[in-house]
Amino acid sequence: MYKLTTLTNQAKLITVPMAGAKTTTVLVMFATGAKFETASNNGISHFLEHMFFKGTIKRPNTMDISSDLDKVGADFNAFTSKEYTGYYVKAASQHLPLALDVISDMLLHSKFDQEEIDREKGVIIEEINMYADNPRAYIEVLFEDCLYNNQPAGRSVLGPKENIRKFTRQDFIKYWQAQYGSNSAYIVIAGKVPTNIKTLANKYFGQLSPNSYKHKIKTKDQQTKAQIKLHYKKTDQAHLLLGVRSLPYGHKDGPIASALAIVLGGSMSSRLFTQLRERRGLCYYVRTNNEKYSDTGYIATQAGVPVDKIEQAITIIVAEYNKIKKQGLNNDELNKVKNLVAGKTALQMEASDDMAVWYAVQAAILHQQPQAKTLITPEQMVKKLSQVTTSQIQALAKKIFQTNQLNLAIIGPYKNTAKFKKLLVLK
Repeated sequence: MYKLTTLTNQAKLITVPMAGAKTTTVLVMFATGAKFETASNNGISHFLEHMFFKGTIKRPNTMDISSDLDKVGADFNAFTSKEYTGYYVKAASQHLPLALDVISDMLLHSKFDQEEIDREKGVIIEEINMYADNPRAYIEVLFEDCLYNNQPAGRSVLGPKENIRKFTRQDFIKYWQAQYGSNSAYIVIAGKVPTNIKTLANKYFGQLSPNSYKHKIKTKDQQTKAQIKLHYKKTDQAHLLLGVRSLPYGHKDGPIASALAIVLGGSMSSRLFTQLRERRGLCYYVRTNNEKYSDTGYIATQAGVPVDKIEQAITIIVAEYNKIKKQGLNNDELNKVKNLVAGKTALQMEASDDMAVWYAVQAAILHQQPQAKTLITPEQMVKKLSQVTTSQIQALAKKIFQTNQLNLAIIGPYKNTAKFKKLLVLK
């Protein structure tokens, strides 16, 4: 069971003791990301994440930081999303003080050297190129652009190249001072947790002070007609993402949405995996995701299919959306989903880093909601899902699977949306 406490500087400390654990994960999560950016500084959250690894006063360069952690065999990294940015170290439990020292040093005392910034611009631009050349990853960026258009929710976490090239040291300092404060920080310690952890956390993060934190702008989430976004690319395989707006994080019907997505494409025995891959051989990968943000959400199916079979694939996906609306599902199919989630959750939560992410992501997303709810444990999530009924899933499917709510993003050698538009009909 987790415990939530507050440090002397008002930063939140979440401890997650795990019986028998030999490792400890330190994950520091800040409730900020790409949705907190403007068009002119889009990409700065992710770029700043990179800069924390480039040297501090105590550890002047990247090698000094990585060497301290490598010498004890620690796993460490960071990640940036639309609504949060996290930094973690996972190590044998006896090295917890070192993990705390390194992460706090990076977050509190980074130099943001202009020479390092200029050098890292090339790294970020190559990362942008890498994702642009990876259709399976880039299709997600394209889909959210289709869904949210010209607002922060629709922009890439990496940002455009022109922004990356123009960022200066002062831009990073300004954003860091505004968004990285004790009032937006969640320090999560999972695994083997010592009894003096609050004292340690105050020692290493006590210098983190409240800031002039800027909340994100609420996403406009209305839609009146089906939308299509094409990205022309000469590829041997077409990639598509087709879905509808759904529910935000923390919604009372969230477990129903999760179950619906799993039934459609959340496993190798799901409906769309069976229809697209096993019965027709149209794809290698297909999945349906239930994506949840603090104020929006969507359920969408992604697949890579032959260029000349994309219309057939779209027709099959739409047919399955229609089928679950009209016919629903039986208890055997739903029970399979419930058992799948229970089993996968048990496997995932054996590791201290997975447990840290579980609570940190919740905390950061709930930070954006006016009436923040309490964090839920993996066991509570499984219990909520176990109470979902077949009639609830069909009712939600009827509500969200509407023609005017469809969104389709495609990467492939196509320029005309007309032939795809006629396929987007939900009855």
